[in-house]
Amino acid sequence: MKTDIYKIKTDKAWNRLYNRLDNDHLLAKVDEGRHTRTLSSWKRYGAVAAVLIGIVCGTAMYWALSFKEPVPNLLTQENLSAFTLATTLEDGSVVLLAEETSLLYPEHFIADKREVSMEGNAFFDIAKKQGQPFLINTEEVKIEVLGTAFSVQSNENAPFRLSVQRGTVRVSLKKGNQECYVKAGETVTVQSQKLVVQSVDKESEDWNRFFKHIRFKDETLANILKVMNLSSDSLRILVDSPALEERRLTVEFSDESPEVIANLIANALNLKCIRQDNAYYLSE
Repeated sequence: MKTDIYKIKTDKAWNRLYNRLDNDHLLAKVDEGRHTRTLSSWKRYGAVAAVLIGIVCGTAMYWALSFKEPVPNLLTQENLSAFTLATTLEDGSVVLLAEETSLLYPEHFIADKREVSMEGNAFFDIAKKQGQPFLINTEEVKIEVLGTAFSVQSNENAPFRLSVQRGTVRVSLKKGNQECYVKAGETVTVQSQKLVVQSVDKESEDWNRFFKHIRFKDETLANILKVMNLSSDSLRILVDSPALEERRLTVEFSDESPEVIANLIANALNLKCIRQDNAYYLSE
């Protein structure tokens, strides 16, 4: 008996929906002489279902076409170690994260910009991409660069500070609409909710503090050498084949010389290390 009651209620619901769609002329026309009065329940259900499927498919297509740009998959790097954590982004930019520093960035950058967020202290060496500026969001400011190297201090325990090693950086306060350009050899700080730019002696800036105690986590050899070569003006470490550049390594260096670093990598990957002029060459 209960089954019959449910069936009656279901039939009434389908019939009401059918009549509403029919009155709105949303159902396909049928032969009135044969079907107007004798249309069976299953045909009514099929007609209504066909309209509902069309509505669902149309809605799905609308949303798919409305959002052509996919939402980027965000990744997080957080360094809780006393060693600097080196990260190479998709575009080739290098980010060195000091202790208690975090970086939020997309797995793949969108076409017109490269945007990340950070908290703590970090060193950036940004790969130049024309028409695709690199944007860094901190709690107080927004930083825009095209290709340059600089350090950023942005944490709760110290005031914001940015020092440029190479190139030019635009810094904008999120509150107050003030902005300024900071060139190599200059530092900008936030004082009383204002940006203050000062000239500094580049030699007094301890850029190498990020490189003295540094670690890599499952990085390619190409990325490791790119980072370590940034800290040396005299000796470089190179490989003799593209295949070697794709070898991966998890390793830490603590204030070692280029010679020691080259030999440590060679031993870890079972490679040969030969010095020629001002470079150490790694080969199989």
